[in-house]
Amino acid sequence: MLPPVIETHDIAKEYQMGTERIHALRSVTITIQRGEYVAFMGPSGSGKSTLMNIVGCLDTPSRGNYILNGKDVSRMSDNQLAEVRNKEIGFVFQTFNLLPRATSLDNVALPLIYAGYSKSQREEKAMDALQSVGLADRAKHRPNELSGGQRQRVAIARALVNDPSIILADEPTGNLDSKTSYEIMELFEALYVKGNTIIMVTHEEDIARYAHRIVRLRDGLVESDMANNDLATLHNPVLNG
Repeated sequence: MLPPVIETHDIAKEYQMGTERIHALRSVTITIQRGEYVAFMGPSGSGKSTLMNIVGCLDTPSRGNYILNGKDVSRMSDNQLAEVRNKEIGFVFQTFNLLPRATSLDNVALPLIYAGYSKSQREEKAMDALQSVGLADRAKHRPNELSGGQRQRVAIARALVNDPSIILADEPTGNLDSKTSYEIMELFEALYVKGNTIIMVTHEEDIARYAHRIVRLRDGLVESDMANNDLATLHNPVLNG
């Protein structure tokens, strides 16, 4: 059996704000297996964004260990973390984070520049990624020529292009209308079925219901961690009425 893709052991994160000590995470121990689809949920201040930053190697814990794909990344330098991020993690953000003057193809190919691929290899892999999100016909379009949903698909293609260990989606439907949000969530479901490991951070219950496991945080602790029993209803139109 393959080792877990993510293991955190008693991780905590504290910040100093003036004279006040903020306990963003108090003690979080979770294990995520390869191929899981997990949502981190919780109210503002629960610690979900801090946990996402640590899992995404954007930050390190004040205490405890974080093992990503068998490597302890808890005490890595900023340069080492940047290398791990580029190889292991595909990010999808609420605000898309696309370069406005670059085409869809060039936006998707961007992570491959840092990975050392040739131009022809970058274009081939980027086109494959765009194809996988149904946007091959928009390869030469710039972000201002795309709808919000299409921009998020480009961002998802960029997250996929490096074949990362995990796709980390931070409020991926936050800037989209309801219909487009559900289309993007169906795309995530299709990516999960293909074997991708997906971790999503959201405060929206209807969006979290697409995940197969929901980890709820409150006051820097895991309040609950359980399989999502709403899935049968969500994906069965007969049951869904």
